[in-house]
Amino acid sequence: MSFPVNRPRRLRRTATLRRMVRETRLSVDDLVLPLFAIHGTSVREPIASMPGVARLSVDFLVEECREAHALGIPAVILFGIPQRKDPLGSEAYADDGIVSRAITAVKEAVPDLVVWADVCLCEYTDHGHCGVIRDGQVDNDATLPLLAGSALAYARAGADVVAPSDMMDGRVGAIREVLDEAGFGDTVLCSYAAKYASAFYGPFREAAGSTPQFGDRLGYQMDPANAREALLEVALDLEEGADIVMVKPALAYLDIILRVHTEFEVPVAAYNVSGEYALICAAAERNWVDRRRIVLETLTSIRRAGADMILTYHAKEVAQWLRETR
Repeated sequence: MSFPVNRPRRLRRTATLRRMVRETRLSVDDLVLPLFAIHGTSVREPIASMPGVARLSVDFLVEECREAHALGIPAVILFGIPQRKDPLGSEAYADDGIVSRAITAVKEAVPDLVVWADVCLCEYTDHGHCGVIRDGQVDNDATLPLLAGSALAYARAGADVVAPSDMMDGRVGAIREVLDEAGFGDTVLCSYAAKYASAFYGPFREAAGSTPQFGDRLGYQMDPANAREALLEVALDLEEGADIVMVKPALAYLDIILRVHTEFEVPVAAYNVSGEYALICAAAERNWVDRRRIVLETLTSIRRAGADMILTYHAKEVAQWLRETR
């Protein structure tokens, strides 16, 4: 039945009607706040390319977690900046490494907050790659024990979720096996299953000091042109024991989020990454866009595509806006 009988605008006439028929709802429960932990005390190092985001010493990071929890944000994900980098990224899997220390402090201070720990080596290696280098290349199989050791260190420290982001083949199975053998069978494993070799990671690399010192990551992160490959990566990670799968970045890969959501009956996370955040901040600072409207529209699009949870640096401001709306 067509116009004039069918008039879709009828249901858009008032704010209340629009609210009643809204298909996708963004909730504070959807949010995961990324945080950067650094050594020292009372340290706050602003990240130039990510306005409002800073590297935080553990004491300040704990306060940030308390604020996030008070706003209703259910989870944070921690990244670490080591004191010293070396070829094997040894602080990543040290029991007294920066992320392990931060996890323990946060769980003691805010026990109800769900703490995720990113599992990768790029922040910790002096070459900036996500694994062991042999003959100028990342050695996949030699990297797996180090990743598994990192995940185990974080589980021991109290992490609720470990999230391997390295894109090595077989790392999910290696981590799951080590965790189960060590008695951490309840630790959730969220795999960065479809992580693309994206230009949107630039600000994060400044934040983590993880820019590769030679070459690039095209040999292990995914080609942005590929979609079917993402479904293969997800299927393999689920076979190896992943509980949650992630698509990264989010905005340029909404089609991938939708396909993963449609093909697999598991929770899907999406990472609204540093470059996406920085672009919005830059435009909003120049009054080219309405920050609140564009952030909420952006995150709603990620939810609409099928993401069950969104890792985003906007988490605190969005939680506040949602509270005001309620």
